[in-house]
Amino acid sequence: MKVELVFIPLVATGHLRSAVEMAKLLVEQETRLSISVIILPGGEVGVLSAPPNDRLRYEVITDEDQPNFDPARPEFHIEYHVPKVRDLVEKLVNDYSTKPDSPKVAGVVVDMFCTSMVDVANELGVPSYLFYTSSAGNLGLKLHIQMLYDDNKYDITESDFEDTSDDVLDVPSLTRPLPVKCLPHAYASKQWLPLFVNQARKFREMKGILVNTVAQLEPYALKFLSSGCDTPPPYPVGPLLQLENGVGVGDSKDEKQSEILGWLDKQPNRSVVFLCFGSMGGFREEQAREIAIALERSGHRFLWSLRRASPNIFKEPPREFTNLEEVLPEGFFDRTKERGKVIGWAPQVAVLANPAVGGFITHGGWNSILESLWFGVPTTPWPLYAEQKFNAFEMVDELGLAVEIRKYWLGDLIAGSGKETVLVTAEEIQRGIMCLMEQDSEVRKRMKEMSEKCQVALMDGGSSQTALQTFIQDVTKNIS
Repeated sequence: MKVELVFIPLVATGHLRSAVEMAKLLVEQETRLSISVIILPGGEVGVLSAPPNDRLRYEVITDEDQPNFDPARPEFHIEYHVPKVRDLVEKLVNDYSTKPDSPKVAGVVVDMFCTSMVDVANELGVPSYLFYTSSAGNLGLKLHIQMLYDDNKYDITESDFEDTSDDVLDVPSLTRPLPVKCLPHAYASKQWLPLFVNQARKFREMKGILVNTVAQLEPYALKFLSSGCDTPPPYPVGPLLQLENGVGVGDSKDEKQSEILGWLDKQPNRSVVFLCFGSMGGFREEQAREIAIALERSGHRFLWSLRRASPNIFKEPPREFTNLEEVLPEGFFDRTKERGKVIGWAPQVAVLANPAVGGFITHGGWNSILESLWFGVPTTPWPLYAEQKFNAFEMVDELGLAVEIRKYWLGDLIAGSGKETVLVTAEEIQRGIMCLMEQDSEVRKRMKEMSEKCQVALMDGGSSQTALQTFIQDVTKNIS
């Protein structure tokens, strides 16, 4: 029997790309399966590595009157388009029912921020599944906080993030207590907490949860998620990565990439520390100077993707500084020209794949963590927003796969808007760089071992391939 899944990813590039990578793997795995990916307004098909074909199709929703996507309130963007998605899925179901040898719509796979689309699946009598783009540990944290919240046992407030607080939270997806100061800021925010709690309630309604992780990376968290009677079964199907850079010949980014990779090719293996902080990562001048001082003092080669902090991250992304000579310490470029390169945009995957890179200072978004794991590059997290403080704790303390610059990070570019992130000193950064670039460290050895496990997981018979097969079998069973 032919079956079809409908994917509804968030329009944010990281979410959209990983959803399509999963769709590619699924149709490769099962020839009787086809997938329609619904691209909501704001999503760019051009950033995707998979061209459409007979079994992987993109259904693009256009709406000239639609409100602009607001990263501060993604749920409003999703809810606005529920009627159009409902109409599209309903038409798909009806069309297939009238044509011989057509597939049966077997389920709707929704992004973690698209849970309002579950109502569409319910109305059409179709099972719904969740695609969770972050870690299994983070998923366990969210479900645990929702349970505490609903039982009136959750009382964490913004004051608990202060330096004087030593409070911890026992999280069943972790082997050790989580310091409250390592919680995502949203979990203490009156604006954001209800959104995340409501998301977690919706998670429990799903038939299953596809998680962008690897069984060998987070065994403890996955064991917890598999043991809950009211928790849908998890399928660890990662790492879902778009390793193709998507840069076209003649593109201005193609020229920049050639220049960057050309410079890296001249550096010794594992000698360069790479600094890159995601699409929303930027720094004010004072912090940029501290980083520059640390890089110069460390003596290590470096490739630094530097942008200035946005005055309002919800209205404009970070931009490049207009005159770095005025921002960074006087003479910095002259003194470091033989061993360092400061850039704006960075082709992150291509850089991490280059053998010259020996360490990665990152904002700690989950996609960036998975990319560093894939290429075996040790990391130092510098969390800036969202779940990144939790990711830093998990990578450093829980899994021992990263080194720290500092233990606790205050401020948040999104949920803590208006709160300045605390200045990280050159001394702290330099210490982190020296630990990160230590060639025979235990972290480097563990990272190499985990890299090999991540790659094996996606091979025939690997844990992620097996999870994909199990998911396909369960989808077929759940067809009414």
